[in-house]
Amino acid sequence: MGLKEQLMADYKEAMKNADTVRKNTVNMVRAAIKQHEVDQRVEIKDDADIVKIIKKQVKMRADALADFAKAGRDDMVEAYKKEIEILQGYLPEEMSADQIADKVKEIAEKLGITDGMKNMGTLMKAVMAELKDSADGSAVNKAVKDFLSGKLK
Repeated sequence: MGLKEQLMADYKEAMKNADTVRKNTVNMVRAAIKQHEVDQRVEIKDDADIVKIIKKQVKMRADALADFAKAGRDDMVEAYKKEIEILQGYLPEEMSADQIADKVKEIAEKLGITDGMKNMGTLMKAVMAELKDSADGSAVNKAVKDFLSGKLK
């Protein structure tokens, strides 16, 4: 079963169980997918494209968490944390910081890069090309900077 079908099945299940948070969250993702299809005039069939949309939704909620916490909206913070948790259930497992660091070292070795921030763009591009769906971009960025500055050996 593809991710799109899984979302529909989970939506129906949430409606049956009267789980409004899950129902609303899954429906919101389905709406985002539909909006993308309408905007781009394509039908999304590939799970990788759906994962990108879900990651974007998670990032939007994570960014809003800080604003809600600053404003003292604990109710919204809790609601968004639950939504993020539900959405992350649809995402593939992300690599740990150690795994990312090992991959950065391996790719730098292949490219012949030892250190120097001038190589940041080259190394970052190569690492992200290989890890795009399995690692968070900010974690990769940190690992690449650590490697190039000599902190990661």
